[in-house]
Amino acid sequence: MKKTIFITGASRGFGKLWTEAFLKRGDKVAATSRNVEAFKDLAEQYGDQFLPVSLDITDREAVFEAVNKVKNHFGSLDVVINNAGYGVFGAVEEVGEKVAKDVFEANVFGTLWVTQAALPIFRAQGSGHVIQLSSVLGVWSLPTLGIYNATKFAVEGFSEALATEVKDFGIHVTMIEPNGYTTDFGGSSAVHGDAIPAYDALKSSLGEAEGLLPEDYGKPEATVPAILKLIDSENPPLRLFLGKVGLRKTERVYAEKLRVWNDWKEVSEAAHG
Repeated sequence: MKKTIFITGASRGFGKLWTEAFLKRGDKVAATSRNVEAFKDLAEQYGDQFLPVSLDITDREAVFEAVNKVKNHFGSLDVVINNAGYGVFGAVEEVGEKVAKDVFEANVFGTLWVTQAALPIFRAQGSGHVIQLSSVLGVWSLPTLGIYNATKFAVEGFSEALATEVKDFGIHVTMIEPNGYTTDFGGSSAVHGDAIPAYDALKSSLGEAEGLLPEDYGKPEATVPAILKLIDSENPPLRLFLGKVGLRKTERVYAEKLRVWNDWKEVSEAAHG
């Protein structure tokens, strides 16, 4: 069954790749970017099937207007994909106030505003699927990506609660957890903190870290079948890893967390009073 899909940050990376795949198979797609000129070729090729939307997701009022415009344009809305966002690189001490606040505005609040705008529509029609582009870095952390980690942990927190809040309305929530991919994530769209030489040795060692080795990076085009299967599923998962690294490392990270929590169990329970 063809879907009507609203996807943010669709002018490049995963967003562009998935938008093209949706259109190719006949879905109706509203794709957002702050630069709609990037959609010129798709608009010419797909006509009424495609609606480009100029949108800054940090503007809550504009987000609500855009989501309602899309629903009115196509007559329904089946899937919202919160794909927009960007990375911030730097040790926690290196990331200044404006850089930290800006990335939270985009990655957390932008995702929240789009989600909140879609929910009344989904509740009224008794169906809908909210898909959040999180990350394996929303499940565990990497040094020098702590602020980015924090934004993805925040998205994981409210999305997990949301899934329980809206399940009886017929609404599904899924968090996508990609490992590293050969996209432009660390390129022109990324922001870097103010380097402090004390962290140089740590940064130099990260090239050997699991998840950052050349063979750990997946091919973006390989994610397309997974996304199509996800949005077509009648019982989609709350979380879906993309790539070979995520589940493998998560099993080990969580086993270690449980071991430490159990080691301190007596102290924890004594603190109950």
